Amino acid sequence: MNDIADGILANRRLAILKLLVEDGGHSNESVLELALRELGHRKGLDRAAVRQMMRELEERACVTLQLFRDTVLVAHITDRGRLAAIGDISVAGIASPHIGG
Repeated sequence: MNDIADGILANRRLAILKLLVEDGGHSNESVLELALRELGHRKGLDRAAVRQMMRELEERACVTLQLFRDTVLVAHITDRGRLAAIGDISVAGIASPHIGG
């Protein structure tokens, strides 16, 4: 990957964490995909890409994942994920939020 692609992925991971915070701490892959599209993340974004980012966030201990009815992946934000979403900690591969946002 190149720097631009890495930056886009880091931004998308941050967006997922922020969406989880706004949605009561959990959401599923379908809702996250739609929300990312609404935020302007369209290129190369499909369900598989969202699932991959959810797994990457799990590897970074920012979410826990649950497979609902063996079909839908649900993410639950962790304390570490909340702290990363608001910029209180830095996590490799996740963009830092802008001040005030």
